Amino acid sequence: MTVTAPHRHETTVPRATRSHRPGWRNPRLLLGIVLVAASVVLGARLLAAADDTVGVWAVAHDLPAGAQLDQGDLERRQIRFPEADTADRYLAARDDLPSGATLNRPVSAGELLPRAAFTEGFGQDLVEVPVSVVSDDLPATVRQGSVVDVWVTPKVSAVGKTAVKAVPVFTDVVVVAVPGTSDGLSPQTTRQVIVGVPAARADDLGTALGDLSDGRVVIARKG
Repeated sequence: MTVTAPHRHETTVPRATRSHRPGWRNPRLLLGIVLVAASVVLGARLLAAADDTVGVWAVAHDLPAGAQLDQGDLERRQIRFPEADTADRYLAARDDLPSGATLNRPVSAGELLPRAAFTEGFGQDLVEVPVSVVSDDLPATVRQGSVVDVWVTPKVSAVGKTAVKAVPVFTDVVVVAVPGTSDGLSPQTTRQVIVGVPAARADDLGTALGDLSDGRVVIARKG
């Protein structure tokens, strides 16, 4: 009797595969390197931009011309200016607000405070001088707080046949007030402007008032 051995089934075992490290030519690796490099460059630029900002004062709320500035009217802003000359046009936050600074034009909330928009020393040690001027010789933009020059053109009879030349009577003076016009129907041909002359220049008032009474007065607005 022949005994037959049981048939064995052979099982095929798959060959193990080894993981390979991605090479430099792997697209995913290259993309990751590019993204990391871009992030570093962008971060460096943002830090550099932050270092270039300058602290300046901005107006916290609307203010009319002639308003005397107070520290409570201002708020600090960090601004990046294209050049230093542009930044110098505005009042830096590191600078104290000048005592008695008064606006010579209206400013709006959020507006950066230009140095040219305010006058220092308004209302301090000033002698108020009324000046009568024909409306045509007074710029419509002149208001309280404006900085002006007052010129006088002598009468022709006073200079004879020589050429008439205007002379400055007051320079860089602040307008203290411009009284309102009357409610009459007839147009007002003469206006009164009250200017503040520094007390240190009060000794020259005699000559100045004499010139004002003997010529044509013209007011030139400077700021």
